[in-house]
Amino acid sequence: MKKFKVGIIGCGRISPFHGMPVQAQENAKVVACCDLELDRAKARAQLFGCKKVYTDYEEMITKEKLDVVHICLPHYLHAPVAIRAMELGCHVLTEKPMAISMQQAKDMVAASKKTGRTLGVIFQNRYNAGSKLVKKALDSGILGKILAARCHVTWCRTPEYYTSSNWKGTWDKEGGGAIIDQAIHTIDLMCWFVGYGDKGANLDFVDVSIANRNHKGVIEVEDCADGLIAFKDGVKASFWCMNYYSHDAAIEIELTCELGTAKIIAEEAKVTLYDGREFVAKPNPTEVFDYGGGPSYWGASHAKQIDDFYEALSEGENPEISGELILNTTHKLIMALYDSGKKNKVVKL
Repeated sequence: MKKFKVGIIGCGRISPFHGMPVQAQENAKVVACCDLELDRAKARAQLFGCKKVYTDYEEMITKEKLDVVHICLPHYLHAPVAIRAMELGCHVLTEKPMAISMQQAKDMVAASKKTGRTLGVIFQNRYNAGSKLVKKALDSGILGKILAARCHVTWCRTPEYYTSSNWKGTWDKEGGGAIIDQAIHTIDLMCWFVGYGDKGANLDFVDVSIANRNHKGVIEVEDCADGLIAFKDGVKASFWCMNYYSHDAAIEIELTCELGTAKIIAEEAKVTLYDGREFVAKPNPTEVFDYGGGPSYWGASHAKQIDDFYEALSEGENPEISGELILNTTHKLIMALYDSGKKNKVVKL
């Protein structure tokens, strides 16, 4: 069995959610870490059980003859680093968002096809127990046709969250605010449930409002947004997100259907049929993964998606959540939301 030599590019807060699951793979091993701050790279290397550290990712890929890299960098670096890594022969798994423009994302997929390297994008919440229950119920037909959907994300991001970074809260480096950073996973789930990308539930139009209501003088981007996402099959999906609440409240997603409702609060899901049947899914308390620190509410789903990624690599197949899939669904949608919000007009797709 081939054992993939893996490098972690970017050794910040999210990197343990990549490095630790890789070390749990039978067919992969982290052999090097890269960060502009060498001490940070050394700390992550120690956590992941490897010795090699670099400040230049191209040098790391070349010297270590890497097979795979995980990109845990600021948003604006996802595309250029992913493209260059694939050109140097590496498969790539990048954190969300895929990129900060439509063209960047298209270039990433084109590079994947040209080089024959696999490109995956992290959207780990699709692997949550609650998400899987709702998707299974919808796909089975027991809920009937979806009539409408909505989601809410009310979180907290202090001024210090932004001022401690040189890229957060900027259009040119983060690509946006509450939508692309805080709400992207929830919007992705809601539209996945509707069938966007796998059921012909094509987008019709979006109508979005964005504003900076509580971080004026601190950030350039939006700290709140709301909008309508309309699909050509008639389903109307709405969202509201903001990041000036008192705390990170549980996200909410609700779908009303012909034969019942489906609702997610945090990671718990309840499917209620009008004939009296009810199905519930909660996180399994025995299903845990030690990432070596980090928010406990992130659960084990990063590890599950990374498991899928390496299984796909071993079998020479595309991972379940590929770059091309995300380009044509979630990323396309997020870019359309910003286009509508910035121009303050309806955007047809």
